[in-house]
Amino acid sequence: MKRVSFFFILSLFLFSGCVSQKLSVTHKQTSQKKLPPYHLQEKTPIREALYDEYKKWYGVKYCYGGVSKNGIDCSALVQNIYYDAFRIKVPRTTLLQAKSGYFIKKSKIKEGDLILFKTGWRSHHSGIYIEHGNFLHASSKHGVTISNLNNPYWRGRYWQTRRVLAR
Repeated sequence: MKRVSFFFILSLFLFSGCVSQKLSVTHKQTSQKKLPPYHLQEKTPIREALYDEYKKWYGVKYCYGGVSKNGIDCSALVQNIYYDAFRIKVPRTTLLQAKSGYFIKKSKIKEGDLILFKTGWRSHHSGIYIEHGNFLHASSKHGVTISNLNNPYWRGRYWQTRRVLAR
């Protein structure tokens, strides 16, 4: 009986980590952090929709397996944005997202394309391209943010691009 209680309590702590910690942290983050100035250099409906989604998600912390504004991971953010902005359903995991749409050469990337990275031997990362090398994603360090493909970290881990939006 003691063993069952111990494992039950231990599992509660392990599985509630994202939700219980992120609720207070997320509220604190959104009230203290100002949205960085990102200006559309060339307005298009796709770019405007992506920046609008960024504004909605900015300040949300990263949480592996998270699917809400209490904490979200990269593939859930991609899934939410494609659906909310464009009403397109994409799979929940990065590996399944890598089979969505069709392959695009890096030199042909356009706004709204799905960007995929290999961040480790068995780990992957996804984001959505906006413009001029910038992409929207959920970073494990910074939460929902915009990064640049030319950053040495992302440049070295780039894997592929998929076109999901019909043009």
